Amino acid sequence: MCARYFLEESPELRPYVEKMNRSPLLTMFPGAAAVTAGEVRPGNVSPVLATNRRGEAAVFPMRWGYGGKTLLINARSETAAMKPTFAESWALRRCAVPASWYYEWLHLTDGQGRVRTGEKYLFRFSETHALWMCGLYRMENGLPHYVILTREAGESIRFIHNRMPLILPREAAEDWIRPDGKPEETAAAALTEPEFRKAV
Repeated sequence: MCARYFLEESPELRPYVEKMNRSPLLTMFPGAAAVTAGEVRPGNVSPVLATNRRGEAAVFPMRWGYGGKTLLINARSETAAMKPTFAESWALRRCAVPASWYYEWLHLTDGQGRVRTGEKYLFRFSETHALWMCGLYRMENGLPHYVILTREAGESIRFIHNRMPLILPREAAEDWIRPDGKPEETAAAALTEPEFRKAV
């Protein structure tokens, strides 16, 4: 979790997509598809909110996943500050990833403890508003790559999966990305009980 999310062509998200499209960085990602609407998958480039060199909130195209032997797309919010892979990003390079909703697959465990996936579910907090997933980013070959932070799932959705993205209200997302912010305190404002339904 989280391995898919969706960008609607909504009035709320359109300004972020337009700002991404104007960025000169967008043409510099080799072989990565930029998503302006539709399902976002690991390895895609999508709009992400972070601070610029002046410490102001700005939109950047970023690629989903830290490169390495395997593509890292998520980090646990409870331990990211202590992990060598994520600690510097936690301290200095936090970002917020806008989405209309995210997806998760039902996780089923058999009698031998093996897990398999079942039906696909869609999660959102409002039919009319975007959600803001907390992330971290780092530079790889001069280009920004991000991961999405996760936390324990809310009580109402734990039967589907025990993890969910760390999601903040829009106003708290601005605090999250501030270089002088206190991420542990801001994370306490996380939204935990989304609306959900089976994805079509």
